[in-house]
Amino acid sequence: MSALANFVGYQTVWFIAVLGAARGTPWPAVAGFIAFAAWQLGVSASRTSDLKLMALALLCGVLLDGALAMSGLLRYATPAPAVPTGGAPLWILALWLSFALTFNHSLAWLRSRPAAAVLLGALGGPLAYASAARLAGVVEFGPPRGVSLGVLAAGWAVALLLLVRGAETWAAGQASGAVRA
Repeated sequence: MSALANFVGYQTVWFIAVLGAARGTPWPAVAGFIAFAAWQLGVSASRTSDLKLMALALLCGVLLDGALAMSGLLRYATPAPAVPTGGAPLWILALWLSFALTFNHSLAWLRSRPAAAVLLGALGGPLAYASAARLAGVVEFGPPRGVSLGVLAAGWAVALLLLVRGAETWAAGQASGAVRA
């Protein structure tokens, strides 16, 4: 899959998820993720790495968005169904899973640039949430707004660093395994 097609596929899932959440349902996000994942995994040369990244991204989403939701720093439209104990909503987790499928493809350039990954996470994470808030009102930042944005920026910086390191490690392992086979 080309980097452009991967990028467009992820952005399509993002819009579907946000607009579905605005209408009170997480199911468009789930359907969008399933379609994107089936397509991406079907053509991916790094399927094993993609699957590991999906597991890591899911963990990041459960922890980061779950903590933000439970602390009141973020409030989500369509919060149910969510991870037990009132954590991250399903539509957000579908986005995390879809986002994981970009690290070996449209975001592969980040693998050798950890500082860029941290910066992208710190800026891009809050920007995506603010865009979702402005576009469809599906996220509200709890007071004080600056603290919410700061925690979100720090969490996304760490998450992107972890995902980039995972992509780098697993892609290298998959490539070395292919050479030996």
